[in-house]
Amino acid sequence: MSESKQWTPPGKNCGVCGFQTCADFSAAVARKSKAVSDCIFYSGKSSSSKESPFPIISDSCYSGTDVTGMPYDFVIHAFPNEPSARKIILPFRPDLTERMDIRADDLVLGRPAGAGCPVQHVLKVREADPVTGVIIGYVVSPAEARENSEIKDVKMYHMIGFEGRAQVISNPPEFGKRYSFLPGFCMMHRAHSGLVNLVLNKPSGIHVRVEGVIVL
Repeated sequence: MSESKQWTPPGKNCGVCGFQTCADFSAAVARKSKAVSDCIFYSGKSSSSKESPFPIISDSCYSGTDVTGMPYDFVIHAFPNEPSARKIILPFRPDLTERMDIRADDLVLGRPAGAGCPVQHVLKVREADPVTGVIIGYVVSPAEARENSEIKDVKMYHMIGFEGRAQVISNPPEFGKRYSFLPGFCMMHRAHSGLVNLVLNKPSGIHVRVEGVIVL
């Protein structure tokens, strides 16, 4: 079996390979003008991008250290039937949530500058509170922003927290403790730090929420 049939890109559509979508990149691989190893997420292991725009490729994809060699304790993945882990944000101007009339299913663009992340993210809103300005949403593919003219750009925001299912790598999350973790959809593959303030053992896995987030 050829290398291109054994592994497929994760569907992040990050554009680092020079193509707008993972589908375009895969087509270039089929033409032999690109190799799968040209994808920054190449793991050498088989994967599938059919379930979600940000799938869990395989447990072996997560080595326990990020691209800088920083260790992390667990990975936060999406809840069942959701596209990615829930992200909790607060625009630098909280009044923008009300002024822009941000509501469920809207697309919001911005950079988590409060945590020092240099990457712009596109979020599909799950809920938005016009009083506090807090927005809870899912990180989705940048392609959705390119295809949608009605995206609401808040420019920059504070990254308040994440909520999802924890895949334990080295240490299971415990309430009230600070951990190093990796969001399963992180394009930089950089470890984050956060305080765990919710841990629930569910049939679908360990439900966890972390707040006070910074990029390590």
